[in-house]
Amino acid sequence: MIGPPKQKTPPTEVKPTGIGTASGGNSTAFVFPVCFEYLCVPLKGYARGIFGDEKSGSMKLALKIDVRTWRGTRESVPWLMDLLATYSAGATFLFALGPDHSGRALPGLLRRGAVSKLRRKPLLTQYGFKTLFYGTLLPAPDVGAECADVMRSVRDAGFEVGIHAHDRVAWQRHAAGAGPDWTLRQMQLACSRFEEIFGEPARVHGASGWQMNRHAYRLTQRLGFSYCSDTRGRGPFIPVYKAEIVACPQLPTTLPTLDELLGSADVTVENIAERTLGLTRDPPPMGHVYTLRAELGSRLPLVLERLLEGWRGQGYDVVSLNQYMESLVFSDLPRHEITEGEVPGRPGPLALQGREFLAGV
Repeated sequence: MIGPPKQKTPPTEVKPTGIGTASGGNSTAFVFPVCFEYLCVPLKGYARGIFGDEKSGSMKLALKIDVRTWRGTRESVPWLMDLLATYSAGATFLFALGPDHSGRALPGLLRRGAVSKLRRKPLLTQYGFKTLFYGTLLPAPDVGAECADVMRSVRDAGFEVGIHAHDRVAWQRHAAGAGPDWTLRQMQLACSRFEEIFGEPARVHGASGWQMNRHAYRLTQRLGFSYCSDTRGRGPFIPVYKAEIVACPQLPTTLPTLDELLGSADVTVENIAERTLGLTRDPPPMGHVYTLRAELGSRLPLVLERLLEGWRGQGYDVVSLNQYMESLVFSDLPRHEITEGEVPGRPGPLALQGREFLAGV
């Protein structure tokens, strides 16, 4: 048992068929067709009612922390909270809420030729021996059931909390090609567990491995998320997937992660902080979103401290995704297509921010 939830009624189930269509079908959520030009009117009204018209004068760097494992939740998260409090920094912690099947990801890493990366940042150091065999030689612990107290302590300390996945390995391996039923089931499991732990619905979703599909984008809107960080890109935007507008903003990761940079031949633990700070020296108009893997960040404490000091010296406020979103004007967000592609240092296709929708038309 996780403990008595604050809310006794179960979350509303979303049916996998007949949503947003005139005659049934398999659409998992209503998505506005691009021909509905009146979409901009309610969005502008919503934006001005929720976020206001004035932007904060300070530069924002939103820190998104993906907590992917049982060990990361139990050991890395308390340390990260203490460090962030020392620097008066905000952050959003996104949790894997179901079984920790980390051992099932190991063969895929080896098949993709990650040996050079393993030399630079051994998986054993990041995850620990037992974690590398969870779900294969060892039973998979239920992270949400066994670590609910830690998760609630993050919320109680004033940090934003959200959803990374139910089973983050399953999501990362299968989501890109999954159908509506599988996608709905995985997202409902994550949402139900989140409500069981925190007593309220999640406001933010950040997909494991930046893996998404059409049904998942639709469900970000249908399941009531206020904003999501499921993509890589250049700045916040309203997503357009295959000519369908999804009225749930994307706050994409704009900077390379520690593990991606450590995959470069000329980057070491000793110089990675300076390399990252070089990328943030000239801030873009809408700031940055930086993704940190909890398990790696806690193994590189000096690097993370140098980043927090450096960002403060560059004039950034390190904030949560919620605080970052509140500094934006919803109606000013551009519409961008979503594409798939690779980023340096990370194998396989990811969800990427594409060109502005109907640019030049």
